[in-house]
Amino acid sequence: MDFAYTLKGSMSAQRSIDVTQAAERWGFTYCWIFDSHVLWKDCYPMLSLLAWHTQRMRFGTCVTNPAVRDITVTASLLGCLNEISGNRMVLGIGRGDSSRRMLGQKPTTIGELKEATLQIRELVEGRAIDYQGVSTRLEWIRSSDLPLWVAGYGPKVLQSAGSYADGIIMQFADPHLIKWCMEQVHQGAKDAGRDPAKIEVMAAAPVWVSDDIEKGREQTRWFPAMVGNHVADLVARYDDGTLPAELTAYIKDRKGYDYRKHADKESEYMDFVSDEVIDRFCIIGPPEEHIRRLRELQEIAGVTQFNIYLMSGDEEETIEAYGKYVIPYINKNG
Repeated sequence: MDFAYTLKGSMSAQRSIDVTQAAERWGFTYCWIFDSHVLWKDCYPMLSLLAWHTQRMRFGTCVTNPAVRDITVTASLLGCLNEISGNRMVLGIGRGDSSRRMLGQKPTTIGELKEATLQIRELVEGRAIDYQGVSTRLEWIRSSDLPLWVAGYGPKVLQSAGSYADGIIMQFADPHLIKWCMEQVHQGAKDAGRDPAKIEVMAAAPVWVSDDIEKGREQTRWFPAMVGNHVADLVARYDDGTLPAELTAYIKDRKGYDYRKHADKESEYMDFVSDEVIDRFCIIGPPEEHIRRLRELQEIAGVTQFNIYLMSGDEEETIEAYGKYVIPYINKNG
């Protein structure tokens, strides 16, 4: 299993570098950064800094979208970062949430997401695309490759992602929900003539390494509330019983969401999140509990990468705890 973490662009540049260098020493192999330029620092300058100050770690957006930047701009940024990093970039992309809604815009369509994602890869890998009727390529690209990771929850976007994505980004640590989501992905892969087994699976969630379960729950309660915002959007579009109750039932008492407090442990509108949901969506407890849950994610849902949303407090301590106790055990025991 690969181990990763995500920053949201609220740390100082120096602290981000320090955390990332420490994470690389402790055995983390991926660093992701949220892309929501109104809420936090733009991700691409930070990615440049972090790539320059590391040797092995891979980097990606978690996630960008097709609409905030022109696709040729996104491709040029990623191609340049591949040159800076020695080809260590990946693309994490979705339909667009906070970065779009903060500007009063809606997420893009599933078709727009697929078309843009494939076109970005073509450009980053040095091939030409038809861009609004003009044959276009990045003339300066020499040697570059770009794995595609796609984020989503609904059956339609997941089935579409199965037809082209190299990896799927799932925002919770519930193995049974991830298994349900990946069934949709695998159906899309089969329909496209692809081998489902070759698609990687990421579980992304906050963690709290401590015996103090109550504190851990309070530090991570923001996360199911954030996911609930996505779920509410899904419920509005799927009213036929398609979605599993384990995903949708917990939002029935949800009152709203403030994007200005997106991914913020001090955010409002969290009262509807129960302890049971926190325990399913996040990983809280001593190292042994983290190891148990990670083994579940591997065995039940086929997770190949665990991505810590590193924004619940004690960030450096969390990286060190995983590096000392969790990563070595998982790497040794499979």
